[in-house]
Amino acid sequence: MTNLIQQPPLNQTPTNIPILEVADLSKKFCRNLKRSLFYGINDILTEFTGRDRISQKLRPQEFWAIENISFQLHPGEALGLIGANGAGKTTLLRIISGLIKPDTGCVKIRGKIAPLIALGAGFNPILTGRENIYINMSILGLTTLEIHKKLPDVIKFAEIGEAIDTPVQTYSSGMVARLGFACAVHIEPDILLIDEVLAVGDIKFRMKCYQKLAELRQKGTAFILVAHNPHVILNICQSSIYLSQGKAITFGETTAVIRQYEADLAAGDVNEALGMMHLPPKSAHESLGIDITCLCFKDTQNRIIHAPICGDASILSVTCQVTKPIVHANLGVIITALSGYQERVLYITSASDHHTFKILPGKIEIQMRMPYLGLLPGCYSAKIYIKSGMSSLDIIPSFKFTVQPGKIASQSLFYQPRIWQIINL
Repeated sequence: MTNLIQQPPLNQTPTNIPILEVADLSKKFCRNLKRSLFYGINDILTEFTGRDRISQKLRPQEFWAIENISFQLHPGEALGLIGANGAGKTTLLRIISGLIKPDTGCVKIRGKIAPLIALGAGFNPILTGRENIYINMSILGLTTLEIHKKLPDVIKFAEIGEAIDTPVQTYSSGMVARLGFACAVHIEPDILLIDEVLAVGDIKFRMKCYQKLAELRQKGTAFILVAHNPHVILNICQSSIYLSQGKAITFGETTAVIRQYEADLAAGDVNEALGMMHLPPKSAHESLGIDITCLCFKDTQNRIIHAPICGDASILSVTCQVTKPIVHANLGVIITALSGYQERVLYITSASDHHTFKILPGKIEIQMRMPYLGLLPGCYSAKIYIKSGMSSLDIIPSFKFTVQPGKIASQSLFYQPRIWQIINL
């Protein structure tokens, strides 16, 4: 069950007392709709007649969305939830916020909680933004007088302008995101639940969100943050929980938790991310003059390596079979992170480095030598192509590889090589 415990104001509460306690929390769902409705009716009748329903066991076609999750959150702490889609992160937040009831376990909350689980949830699309502010913030526990005092700050933060008096159904997703976030943070909650909402909106608004979160945290607000981008978790949360198939795999310092998550992600895709790819030769009518036959990484001794190391020297090797002379060939490499939001992290072409190749028929190897590999540990996919002018000669849509940890680069977007020295002036 979920218990709401009334406590003194947060600034009067000792920081050693948990503001949130989650103990042995479990929730199960049924994969079949008809059977789920039957189970639901059966559970209602069981509780109505005063009998105890058996919540610890799975019935046919049921599964644990979360299972035996326990943790504590103190004032001013920020906890990250990390895991793949379907790991149970949103289910856990919904239980904590009181939207759904757990099957087993207990949630104890001391103070005011504000969930940002689904932006726009609770907004009436027919009503204006101003009217929805009053409704949303009253649901979150503020009186009409308190909302009236905070209204100018909410509108200013949301940056909606004259649209504040138009129906929400005319808003873009970014405008709804700004309005929802503004409502939640201006009630100054004791606990703020954030589920992927920082992924919406432009960079300017996201920076404003981070600044507001830092202000609230200094005042003692605690956060639980869900984000598929590990760098967001790294920059906000000191500790994190790694969830997989509803179970807590590990709990601890965020950098260590993310490294284990990315290592498991790489291990799960080991057959596709070995750092080497062989391609069959093309027929004469399919070939455009040059065919990529092998992709791999090598060390500085030209030995093939299955996984390059962050911060170390590496070589991307592209072996080709050439059937006709090519002038001004251009090799392009587009690298995308497989974790997080699958964002493009690197785009390099030899032409942008003012380096094109004159290639003669035969078997050749094109090498991109990197004195330092700046990619952080994790799984990546590279799109590799060869062009001559505007004409594409061969394209490999996805070459998957894993970067192993080497140099310490926590809370960074890439590894920056450096040299330290002192100069006496």
